[in-house]
Amino acid sequence: MSAAIDPPSCFHCGLPVPAGTSWSVVFDGAPRALCCAGCEAVARTIVEAGLAGYYRFRTAPAPTGREVVPAVLAELSVWDHPAVAQTLVRSADGLRETSLLLEDLSCAACVWLTEQRLRRLEGVRAVSVNFATRRATVRWDPGRQDLSGILGAVAAIGYRAHPYDPRRAQELVERERRDRLLRFLVAGALGMQVMTLAEALYAGDWFGIEPEFESFFRWTSLVLTTPVLLFSARPFFAGAWRDLRARRVGMDVPVALGLLLAFLGSIPATLGGGGEVYYDSVVMFVFLLLGARLLEASARVRAAREQEGLARAVPALARRLGGDGEEEQVAAAGLVAGDLVLVLPGEAVPADGVVTAGVSSLDEALLTGESRPVPKRAGERVVGGAVNVESPLEVQVTAVGGETVLAGLLRLIESARGAKPALARAADRAARWFVAAVLAVAAGVAFAWWQVDPSRVLPVVVSVLVVTCPCALSLATPVAFAVAGGALARRGLLVTRGEAMEGLARADVVVFDKTGTLTEGRLRVERVVTFGGASREEVLAAAAALEAGSEHPIARAVAAACGSAARARAEEVRNSPGRGITGSVAGERLVLGSPAFVAGELATPVPAEIERLAREGHTLVALAGGSGWRGALLLDDAPREGAGELVAALRCDGRRVVLLTGDLPEVAARLAAAVGIDEVEAGATPERKLARIAELGSGGLTVAMVGDGVNDAAALGAAPVAVAMGDGAYLAASVADAVLTSGRLADLSFAFRHAARTLRVVRQNLALALLYNLAAIPLAAAGQVPPWLAAVGMSASSALVVLNAVRLRARGDGGRPVAAPVPGAASLPAAAA
Repeated sequence: MSAAIDPPSCFHCGLPVPAGTSWSVVFDGAPRALCCAGCEAVARTIVEAGLAGYYRFRTAPAPTGREVVPAVLAELSVWDHPAVAQTLVRSADGLRETSLLLEDLSCAACVWLTEQRLRRLEGVRAVSVNFATRRATVRWDPGRQDLSGILGAVAAIGYRAHPYDPRRAQELVERERRDRLLRFLVAGALGMQVMTLAEALYAGDWFGIEPEFESFFRWTSLVLTTPVLLFSARPFFAGAWRDLRARRVGMDVPVALGLLLAFLGSIPATLGGGGEVYYDSVVMFVFLLLGARLLEASARVRAAREQEGLARAVPALARRLGGDGEEEQVAAAGLVAGDLVLVLPGEAVPADGVVTAGVSSLDEALLTGESRPVPKRAGERVVGGAVNVESPLEVQVTAVGGETVLAGLLRLIESARGAKPALARAADRAARWFVAAVLAVAAGVAFAWWQVDPSRVLPVVVSVLVVTCPCALSLATPVAFAVAGGALARRGLLVTRGEAMEGLARADVVVFDKTGTLTEGRLRVERVVTFGGASREEVLAAAAALEAGSEHPIARAVAAACGSAARARAEEVRNSPGRGITGSVAGERLVLGSPAFVAGELATPVPAEIERLAREGHTLVALAGGSGWRGALLLDDAPREGAGELVAALRCDGRRVVLLTGDLPEVAARLAAAVGIDEVEAGATPERKLARIAELGSGGLTVAMVGDGVNDAAALGAAPVAVAMGDGAYLAASVADAVLTSGRLADLSFAFRHAARTLRVVRQNLALALLYNLAAIPLAAAGQVPPWLAAVGMSASSALVVLNAVRLRARGDGGRPVAAPVPGAASLPAAAA
């Protein structure tokens, strides 16, 4: 009888591997059998994180995957459920994207570690972590990776991640603030006692002190410093441990090393009664560093508070009306397109929709920055989050969830927060190399002083580690950009991409579209000229039928001129952005648009009368069909308030201003003369606008494009920095780097100058941080900076950088209402220009 063969043991936990299973992990080039999916998940996480050495040096099998993983996996797997992911994950081009809220980040090294870990995951295409907001934007292939796997990978390196939720974000901010404040207060309360005792010890060195008192003061200092080190300084040690476990050095490593050296080096002197103690330096360093981080967090929270409030604009409940008019209260998240809801005065609109009954005004200040209520009546669109201020409205829901204007804005905000400007990336890279250099310098200094005076090795090394902590270098850029972004948001300009601030500051050429950008975009039909026996009413009715599906300012002007008169329905409508529209009305093919477009479509010359009318400088739209030219509509559009002042300010700053429009040369020249622009190109198609942007940038110039319509989208996407008008097309806003939702051109003028100020502040901060370190390192290495003074210098440099950045907030208020604007909320999106 043959002996039974024992089943193989699990490589991770040592338990028997069930027959017929295929769980495994590759270790040292060979597959290793595992007993369950839990052990497989843990083992793969350890190996993929670069921590395979754990298996070489462990002294016993690990806890089973069944013990370690199930609770975590059960919690994380919930996020993969389609019903849950629907509100958290966006899909585009076959990929998925979400924003994560990260806990326990303490420095730029944490950001780097998280990004590197996630980028190594199979299927992850892009990762960007913003330290200032604790937000990560992740894009992945759903066929190769799950959201739960991404969250688990973050947990495996010692951080916690959750799909972004504004309420949870606020709770995290409050919890972090309370935690830091408590640690700060403990360090301050106990540190004051230690400092008092230190003064007595310093006085004793000068005037003499009884040995028993000296020993008592030292032991008391040890007792008081221990809670500061174990409790208040715990975040620094936790951060350093995470860095070392990942085989890299972050900013917390020299901090933790300096604290440990100072504390442990003081214990022999306390026990033996001779030598120096550095308890005062330990408590002061912890107290001042926590104070600097509190100041940085406060600036970050203030900068993001207005934008975070936007996410809470939509109410949790809605009043849905049934077919019999009966009202029921339902969750706003449960509404679907077509539902009819009642919005009472004082309540917020629960979703995007169209007013079906009632006349009232909506307060859209939180959404657009416009402080005055906007009148609304039947047939007009409303945006979720706006507050009804006068009378009840019945609204038919047209968009819910991720399709609403508000959801689009939140996506833009998430994109902006996840992106990092080039200056921030450069500062992060410099900080990582700087930390390694500091540790190398500290080791060299220790060796040198050991040869000269071994008794001074400890205080000198501690001073070098403390004085060179690169906190100021890492804070120099993100805090300034966060504060400046908040200041611009209060003025009605939403920065949607991280590069926008640098682009606005460095723009050499500013290119403007005309209609809806430099003008109000509210065209009025001033005159209708008819041909071939057609009446004014027939021309307007035909034009209104063709424009019925468009939301362009010309379409709205035609509809307003037509009024409530009956109009036919157009079929086979084809829109050529920037040129015109073709379609069939009452069986006849008609063309509406610029005279050149109409002539080209119908292969007929432009009548002399229309050419004469075009030279008058109006916006002219011609109508023609198979029976000939039917008429021409002459429209006027007044310049926006502040257009002339904006152009003058840009030219005063040495920027070149260009007007690039698809309108007629006479119309463009008329506006250019009114606002002070010398360089004009009219009749530009979307393709020509795109080519012109490329031409302007080919000479090494930085080009900023400002536009509002669908026909501007390509040029906006190609420009190094693009600003979309908030009352324009959503497509334009989606490709822009910033959105001017207030509609006030004075705010755009402020944005260009404030961006330049921001870049100056960033350079000042970087210069301050570098000069401080260049001056401090030689002095500390020469033994001229005691540890307590090193702590003061390090914290002072961090505080100085933050306070310098906060100046941007003070200069950005401008007396405007605090608002987080919404692209596209001010009016209907444009379909053509």
